[in-house]
Amino acid sequence: MTPAELPLAARATSVGSSPVRDILALTSRPEVISFAGGLPAPELFDAEGIRAAYDRVLAENAARALQYSTSDGDPELRALTAARLTARGLATEADDLLVTTGSQQALTLLTTTLVEPGDVVLVEDPCYLAALQSLSFAGARIVAVPTDDQGIDPVALEEIVVRERPKLLYIIPTFQNPTGRTLSAERRTAVAESAARHGFWIVEDDPYGELRYSGAEVPWIASVPAAADRTALLGSFSKIMAPGLRLGYLRAPERLRRACVIAKQSADLHTSTIDQAAAARYLRDSDLAAHLTVVRSAYRERRDALLDALPGAMPAGSTWNHPDGGMFIWARLPEGLDATELLSVAIKHDVAYVPGAPFFAGTPDPASLRLSFTTHSPGEIHEGMRRLAGVFEQVGAVA
Repeated sequence: MTPAELPLAARATSVGSSPVRDILALTSRPEVISFAGGLPAPELFDAEGIRAAYDRVLAENAARALQYSTSDGDPELRALTAARLTARGLATEADDLLVTTGSQQALTLLTTTLVEPGDVVLVEDPCYLAALQSLSFAGARIVAVPTDDQGIDPVALEEIVVRERPKLLYIIPTFQNPTGRTLSAERRTAVAESAARHGFWIVEDDPYGELRYSGAEVPWIASVPAAADRTALLGSFSKIMAPGLRLGYLRAPERLRRACVIAKQSADLHTSTIDQAAAARYLRDSDLAAHLTVVRSAYRERRDALLDALPGAMPAGSTWNHPDGGMFIWARLPEGLDATELLSVAIKHDVAYVPGAPFFAGTPDPASLRLSFTTHSPGEIHEGMRRLAGVFEQVGAVA
């Protein structure tokens, strides 16, 4: 048997590559204006502040910063993160938190500790692609819950919970990926109460919550009393500091958090010591709130530029939403147009987006697409929309 014929585990061959990652590879040419990647704007990174944090950490205690560390995470980083969560309305202690290698690892640890092959896991439809990958690797039976413009439908959720008896619900309630939708406080309470009645876990993913440009804050599901003992909250420094640090965290009830610590020990022992120490030093020495004010202002301007340009670019009969924050606008082409088929035409016009179909765990919507507005200036956004209008003109669909 040749190496090419040696078997892989079934899970390694049953889960496909992320379509978004594949599209990013196709659109890496600098001349392409890409609305595909959910990437923070690199020119807005506080590179000087982060560099200074690393310099201080290495100058003051290089031996500690370069050594192995505990699996739970840097105590100072956990304490500072807990203080930030508490200040935002969710009382949290350092011992409630596990530092992870990006919030994506937190999700992987949760699927490792909670999901047996064949367990039912509920997701919003459409759903974050990497969550679908992680759940598929765990062998979950993924069941889609219908959504509308306000997010997950609590009536449909209740009906599906009664029928399917799920192990957990995975949800991004604030500025959801891919749709940018935000779940109302009333719906969050309904989700929490459903979990309490029927006994399932809630995995609440919140990578975008601090990127709000309009509207009022909505409390986390984890803050609803009915869900406090059954909600795992995932957070990330990727969107507010820098994604290259690969720093996230998991806030969970003690029994679940301890199980995730053990799972992390088997995965990577611990998250990078020096990166955690530098992030803690940055939070202590720099004004993250002021930095976020700059980021929000830039992203708000870019969101508004995209919303301003869409009417002149999209075919007649198209629709799109107006998110209060986050990184994405969710759009839908008229019936009969397929966003996946049109992507190859768009790339020839040096513009790109992500077709919406791969985000669906249920029946895909071929007319849907996701547009990210964070990585281009308003002028580039208007030029990208001009190019996209040319795509639709080429196929005979005009505004």
